[in-house]
Amino acid sequence: MNPEIILSENICAETDRVVAAIGPDRVYVLTDETTGRLCRPLLAAASSLAGATWLSIAPGDEHKTLASLADVWRALSAGGASRRSLLVCLGGGMVTDLGGFAAATFKRGIACVNIPTTLLAMVDAAVGGKTGINLDGLKNEVGAFSSPRAVVIDTEFLRTLDDRNLRSGYAEMLKHGLISSREMLVSLLRFDIAAPDYARLQAMVAESIAVKEDVVCRDPHEHGLRKALNLGHTAGHAFESLALARQQPVLHGYAVAWGLVCELYLSHLKAGFPLDELRRTVGYIAARYGRFAFGCDDYDDLLSLMRHDKKNVGGVINFTLLEQPGQVRLDCTATREEICESFDFFRESLG
Repeated sequence: MNPEIILSENICAETDRVVAAIGPDRVYVLTDETTGRLCRPLLAAASSLAGATWLSIAPGDEHKTLASLADVWRALSAGGASRRSLLVCLGGGMVTDLGGFAAATFKRGIACVNIPTTLLAMVDAAVGGKTGINLDGLKNEVGAFSSPRAVVIDTEFLRTLDDRNLRSGYAEMLKHGLISSREMLVSLLRFDIAAPDYARLQAMVAESIAVKEDVVCRDPHEHGLRKALNLGHTAGHAFESLALARQQPVLHGYAVAWGLVCELYLSHLKAGFPLDELRRTVGYIAARYGRFAFGCDDYDDLLSLMRHDKKNVGGVINFTLLEQPGQVRLDCTATREEICESFDFFRESLG
């Protein structure tokens, strides 16, 4: 069942409407400590949450773990949740990923509603039905496809974000532009994310969500077309996992942006992606996302992490690559030498 996607101009009224339509016996709201402090006040007028039980977990992707998941299960159980209860996930991608997985598995599944509060969650994590946790330093190693009943999106939450978190979400929007069309990509590259026009950003968020929704509706369980959404993620997840192993976690969108640099280079090498498009997009990323520091001695670790990617078959690393903006090639392979060459390109391009 595809969730209702609501682009809200009155978050409290829309939340009340969604909760009333579900008709739960009890309501629980999952948030992390930061989001609870910054975003809970924006829902103060939502009468449907007045009697809700609020659950809190530690912030950051390093806490998207089995231990945190078990804490949520135990809190639901101790709080008397039944199969007719509702879990509202209020937060960024870590909260919607972990909370969605908790809802999908508690008592074999309870209703879930996502209220994403970060740009990353609005355009990616909260939409599409992927849930999960990290395991032993590997990104999203355990999870399930489980769609929320609704996703309520209000860009007013974005005013609570710092610059780095805005840029993190914007990297996923860049990815959507790359897999959609040159026109969408150019529009994204021209937008000033450092001083955002929030009215314009809301329209761009809607456009980005539409790209993802279209792909997900045609391939809900990632048997084919949905792999297009993994552009930048094979290398990006390896960067993210290496950062976790170093106990120096990075924001997911930054890792995706860095992954795009490597995979656009492979796209040029393997699929003829235009050099001018490569230079323009990599230049944009270099100017706004800095660099991930690694050397030749890290190449083997990155390759090993890539082999754990869920798109792989038979131990062969698979990439989503581009011929042109909007022209996607799925299930592409590359030699060890070519992948290492993409790492070299990254280090040369991002200083």
